[in-house]
Amino acid sequence: MVVAIVTFRLPRRKTLAEMKAVFQSTAPKYLNLPGLLRKNYFVSEDGLRAGGLYVWESKARAEQFYTPEWQSFVAGKYGAQPEIQYLDAPVMVDNAAGRITAD
Repeated sequence: MVVAIVTFRLPRRKTLAEMKAVFQSTAPKYLNLPGLLRKNYFVSEDGLRAGGLYVWESKARAEQFYTPEWQSFVAGKYGAQPEIQYLDAPVMVDNAAGRITAD
């Protein structure tokens, strides 16, 4: 598994309520996305940074998704280019499902 941290600086301070509304508008595009195990949206406490924490089956699946078109979509939606960081995630504890997954 791979965790991708996608971060972008917002052009102006946003409230949690504003970001929640935007996140809910984009969330359906990630439902049942091949290779994506989980996605959590986030916004910083100061409202100046936002993004997503993704858990992918593999880095290859993640890279297939983060196309130039997707990056343009994010930049258009949030007003900033996304930065993507990849981290290996060999073990995941999923308390909601009551299981541990390992590569």
